[in-house]
Amino acid sequence: MSNLLWKSLVVSPAVLGATLLVSATAIAAPTTTTQKAIQTETLQTEKSEVTLQADKLEILPTVDKLEASKNTSKGIVFPTAATEVAQKQEVAQVQNSTVISTSTATTVGKKPQVLAQVEQTQVNTLDQVNKYGNEGKNGSSQAQVTSVSQFSDVQPTDWAFQALQSLVERYGCIAGYPNGTYRGNRALTRYEFAAGLNACLDRVNELIATATADLVTKEDLATLQRLQEEFSAELATLRGRVDALEARSAELEANQFSTTTKLVGEAIFALSDVFGDRAGDRNNTVFQERIRLDLQTSFTGKDVLHTRLATGNAGQFNLGTGGIDTNRNGVLDPSERSAEGLQTFNVTGREQNDNGVVLDWLAYYVPIGPARLYVSATGGVHSDYAATVNPYFEDYDGGNGALTTFASENPIFRIGGGAGAALNFNFGKSGGLLKPSGLTLGYLGSEPNNPGIGQGIFNGNYAALGQVNFNLGERVALAATYVHGYHGAGSALFDAGGFQGQNVGLVGTQQANNLGVNSATGIQSASSSNSYGLSAAVRPSDKLSISGFVSYSDVNGFGSNDNFEAWSYGAGIALPDFGKKGNVLGIFGGAQPYALGRTGRNSRDIPYQVEGFYKYRVSDNVSITPGVIWLTSPGQNSDNSDAFIGTLRTTFTF
Repeated sequence: MSNLLWKSLVVSPAVLGATLLVSATAIAAPTTTTQKAIQTETLQTEKSEVTLQADKLEILPTVDKLEASKNTSKGIVFPTAATEVAQKQEVAQVQNSTVISTSTATTVGKKPQVLAQVEQTQVNTLDQVNKYGNEGKNGSSQAQVTSVSQFSDVQPTDWAFQALQSLVERYGCIAGYPNGTYRGNRALTRYEFAAGLNACLDRVNELIATATADLVTKEDLATLQRLQEEFSAELATLRGRVDALEARSAELEANQFSTTTKLVGEAIFALSDVFGDRAGDRNNTVFQERIRLDLQTSFTGKDVLHTRLATGNAGQFNLGTGGIDTNRNGVLDPSERSAEGLQTFNVTGREQNDNGVVLDWLAYYVPIGPARLYVSATGGVHSDYAATVNPYFEDYDGGNGALTTFASENPIFRIGGGAGAALNFNFGKSGGLLKPSGLTLGYLGSEPNNPGIGQGIFNGNYAALGQVNFNLGERVALAATYVHGYHGAGSALFDAGGFQGQNVGLVGTQQANNLGVNSATGIQSASSSNSYGLSAAVRPSDKLSISGFVSYSDVNGFGSNDNFEAWSYGAGIALPDFGKKGNVLGIFGGAQPYALGRTGRNSRDIPYQVEGFYKYRVSDNVSITPGVIWLTSPGQNSDNSDAFIGTLRTTFTF
């Protein structure tokens, strides 16, 4: 009890300080005349331009990077297998998830601005030009309007309007917006008018330069001259602004890192500790970090090559859950410890967690006819290309979703990983009950580079996945998954392909992870597994998301007395935009992967976990997430005291 009280006193000031910082930030935020509307991910996809965003990269159809993702005006569209594939790409960019749709991704990137209608007595001319430049960004780009009379908010009471109308209809030199308006609900400003006039001047100059000057009448030239004189100041300001932008653009092009590559980064700071009668004595308060730098390269505008570097020092807690001493050396090695309570930032790419830099992911996405191809050279996992259907808890990068590996996705996606390939095939129509859905086939091997006997891509450890996922209407998504795996002696079942060469489980108890071990002698042998999973997500309203999963694994050891079954299930409730746009309040509970049929270990209890977290979005690039994790019967043994993990995670994305 004294230990618990002492740790509470130690951690409280830090948590209180972070809380005051967040509160002060919210209170002190100045009011501006420009409001930013943060678009939510309806399984997020902000991919409207040919940057490396999945929409335009078309790494997946309109689906969010797991692009089925996320933005639909009517509601949610859940990700298809191809959709989520796209999502992982942008999720290196912060997921602004608030909607479960199939075409936006958790990407906190460029969000359109909505200009507040504020009365201003004095307006800077450049501000006016900037506002004009932002016109129409929230509208659709359909057929253009070429008649001034179609601009319902332009008042035809001035001679200049009549003159410009005549020029526009004669030369087709102004393009408006399909809804028949030019600037929201207010009259055309002089600077907006000047932009239209400038377009007509350019058009007439073009006609003169191409020897078609006979199409331009003297009367029109006289009108243009008079308009130029009337709006000379505005034209000068506009052209000066354009010149400045061109100069800046030229400078950026001359000094840019690459014309085909952009850098997406994420840095996580985490203050964490364990409380409990036994677990608290074995651990101290820690301050840990993890950093990922992802180079995203596109060669055609539709493909993406990910080259990700990672480092960190976030080691996992010692819960003292009575893991299996496979080596019988009296010490539990990392591969012999339980993975219960493991947090996403603990997955650093190096088992040593020594801040050594590693290439932890190298993968390529490209469309092949009607399918989407995923190829991984190292560090691939099934959730790279298969829809996990767990919105708001899964963020595909571990910095903005749930705290633990258990709550973030169905454990079946942690079986196997490494190098291999996958294909996504989409079916279903957007107009019917069955929305765009997908069929996914994938194969990953964790020893692909080793030519030794019993290793390589096909003779070493591997996992083959097949999945069908359905989007029913706009608010229900289902995914059925099957994984067949082969695991060499001493492997872990939920190891995500070896964890950079280390057979360490990333979720679940040691009993559920330790494969090919004779329950009586401790002798190791190889195993095969057949696993089945079901994941579902429902969104009753824009402010509520419910998701859950169940998985079952049948493990057959090639030795004696080493067969067992592993079960896991869980469900969560997420409240997007809770308290503020971009925030997420989440609660997730269930049973960590646990083993049945393993006798002689005094460990037949079910290890439950309940996690609660609140992601507070300080800005587009910074979020703070306090959370608590409650573990019961650690190590599948109720004799072990419950453990409580408290974490304050801060995530920076750029």
